[in-house]
Amino acid sequence: MSKKNPTIQTTKLGNKVQKGKGKKPEKKTEAEEHVLNAGEEPVGHKETIRFFFGLVLLILALFMLLSFTSHLFTGAEDQCLIEQGAMEGFLNYAGAVGAYCANYWINRCFGFSAFILPVFLIIAAMKLTRAYKVRLWKWFLNCSILIIWLSVTCSYFFQQTFEGLSGWNFINPGGDHGLFISNWLNQRIGKVGTFMALLLTAVAYLAYLSSETIQLVRRILNPVDYIKSKLPAKAADGETEPAEDSAAPETTDDTADLIKEKEEYPVQTTINFDMDAPLKEEKEGYTDEEEETDAPDKRSDSPKATPELDIVETEKEELADASGKGALEPYDPKLDLENYHYPTLELLDKRNDEDAPIDMEEQNKNKDQIIEVLQNFGVGISSIKATVGPTITLYEITPAKGVRISRIKNLEDDIALSLSALGIRIIAPIPGKGTIGIEVPNARPRMVSMESILNSRKFRESDYELPIALGKTITNEVFMVDLAKMPHLLVAGATGQGKSVGLNAIITSLLYKKHPAELKFVMVDPKKVEFSIYSPIENHFLAKIADGDDEPIITDVQKVVATLKSLCCEMDTRYDLLKKARARNIKEYNAKFKNRQLNPENGHRFMPYIVVVIDEFGDLIMTAGKEIELPIARIAQLARAVGIHMIIATQRPTTNIITGTIKANFPARMAFKVSAMIDSRTILDRPGANQLIGRGDMLFLSGSEPVRVQCAFVDTPEVERITTYIAKQQSYLGPFELPKVEMEGEESNAGAVDMTHLDPLFEEAARLIVATQQGSTSMIQRKFAIGYNRAGRLMDQLEKAGIVGAAQGSKPREVLCIDDTDLEMRLNNLR
Repeated sequence: MSKKNPTIQTTKLGNKVQKGKGKKPEKKTEAEEHVLNAGEEPVGHKETIRFFFGLVLLILALFMLLSFTSHLFTGAEDQCLIEQGAMEGFLNYAGAVGAYCANYWINRCFGFSAFILPVFLIIAAMKLTRAYKVRLWKWFLNCSILIIWLSVTCSYFFQQTFEGLSGWNFINPGGDHGLFISNWLNQRIGKVGTFMALLLTAVAYLAYLSSETIQLVRRILNPVDYIKSKLPAKAADGETEPAEDSAAPETTDDTADLIKEKEEYPVQTTINFDMDAPLKEEKEGYTDEEEETDAPDKRSDSPKATPELDIVETEKEELADASGKGALEPYDPKLDLENYHYPTLELLDKRNDEDAPIDMEEQNKNKDQIIEVLQNFGVGISSIKATVGPTITLYEITPAKGVRISRIKNLEDDIALSLSALGIRIIAPIPGKGTIGIEVPNARPRMVSMESILNSRKFRESDYELPIALGKTITNEVFMVDLAKMPHLLVAGATGQGKSVGLNAIITSLLYKKHPAELKFVMVDPKKVEFSIYSPIENHFLAKIADGDDEPIITDVQKVVATLKSLCCEMDTRYDLLKKARARNIKEYNAKFKNRQLNPENGHRFMPYIVVVIDEFGDLIMTAGKEIELPIARIAQLARAVGIHMIIATQRPTTNIITGTIKANFPARMAFKVSAMIDSRTILDRPGANQLIGRGDMLFLSGSEPVRVQCAFVDTPEVERITTYIAKQQSYLGPFELPKVEMEGEESNAGAVDMTHLDPLFEEAARLIVATQQGSTSMIQRKFAIGYNRAGRLMDQLEKAGIVGAAQGSKPREVLCIDDTDLEMRLNNLR
């Protein structure tokens, strides 16, 4: 059996190209195929031709620019030679050709605006040589408009001026084109009308370039209101001009064009390695046959035609609105900040390494090494296909008949050794497919920018309640989830693997999609440095307890416990309102409130979503323990229907941090790289996170199987620009206030302890604490074999008696009695 060379098949939407000698491609409806022999190196002839023409255009543009510039100084001397048709004796730096070229474009065509022509040619050269990424059609449109408008304008204003200047009368400032149109307009609408037409077209073009032109014209037309809005006295009255409320992030025309380009040429790329492609030549080229189907004639050819029956519809009488509800417009919660503008995509950085071409040499090398390792161990495969992602390439192999999957899974370390990769991951089998997946890190990974994710059509047109754009999958598709349906998210991974960037990506997605009236954040940051960049948007998006503290980000452990209990109280209050409104969830409740079916005088109000983001959850558990875990578990179990959702992150994925209670109530989980398989099992209940490569590489689990995603990268300066942009706009008077609750263990609770009925174990517990000098409730439980509630009441009575101090979180209480003599004196006072 002769050895057959495999073929590489690259599928890319929007292109149909055939190179090399392969088998004749079949007709496709969604993708076209590009076939190359595996033994041949792909030669970029088309790229070379593009580059050559780009250089030619660049040289031509520079030549024209030189001739035009020289014409301004040598045109008077060269004009006589041009009229005589001579080819020698020209003073133009570009010679006779340059003199004739400049005379044609400047004097015979467009005048001074002809200088725009070489500028456009330079831009086109940059496009062809791929030195810069530009949208050529947009430059063509703008340059064409400027050439025509400037030509007419120069003729209108400067034609007579140049004719009267000695030494410059050889120049036609607007060219024959501008002179003809200017004279034609002067004859039809007069000079004043021509001036108004030029002004109108200039304003229309500037309005097309930037929306600020419209605002400027409004200020010119009505300067009084603009001056009043700048006065401090008027600013206090809250008089603002109504502005259109955008329901999606603002983008410029360039952004919209970028979206269109990305839709026409998707980045999803799949490489098929055909193991049995025969080496035979076939005819090049093929024709696509288009089938046209004519609709059957539905008319009847019967000689006896039946007359058609026309049914006349009668008008229905309009019913009177006896309820009077139609008189009120639906309530809009955004009216308080009607001038709020969503952050623009220009605040985010654009990264150029996302559109890097596929390294076919690397793919062929990995394919050959995978096949070689499998053959060395006697494992045969029938086909292999590669899907190239931003950082990972997925090789899908179909094993030969009779090959057991376990044999391939056991070769994981051997394949990793052969590929010299950081770590590979074998999926056997891939769910829904009859193949086995081998995930191999790319030699040159590409960064996924947040700008490319938020600029995608999938994110912009999503109708999720709380959309979160996390990054891109292996197939280069934007990966999005709805936090309202998850409904809570657990983020875990080792230090420095991308958790903080992932949290910033989640928060950024929500800031770009939601209005301040619709969403509030509760941010808990024990490290005090991660979420401090969100402090400027305190009055827009943050929520906290009204306790007089000016710190918008919660960093103190005691305040964390109080905030969580306050959220439980808010949750109970919302459930009571849902019960009164007979609504099952926050979406139905807010819909009724907007339609004015609920009376605010009865306590009803519009409910914004509340997202609780907790960083370093492990540190909180170590510090406060059950005081933190219990309210979190209660919120996670019940708060979904009332719009309260939680996102907790930890760098210690151990069982004492991520307990069974937490895992049971957080079905959605994001796992970044961890060091050990047991940590991966703690997060995902399966291995896999220990085989990631870091730098944002993660597994997202929200169902049966995890999805591998490259997290979008958003840098701290980008987040600062976003928060600054939001903070500069009109805001509420303060952050969203959460209800204040009394904390257990405070002096007010101790003062409410009934000392008339002391516990029978009171004196024994007091002597035990004084003897050991440890005021611990758990110690009382162990020594006297009693429950936590009774031990807690005993501790409250001991605090009231002055034997122990106030509670200090999870730390033991301070013992105030020095010895037994002091204790007996206190006990005698109580008897």
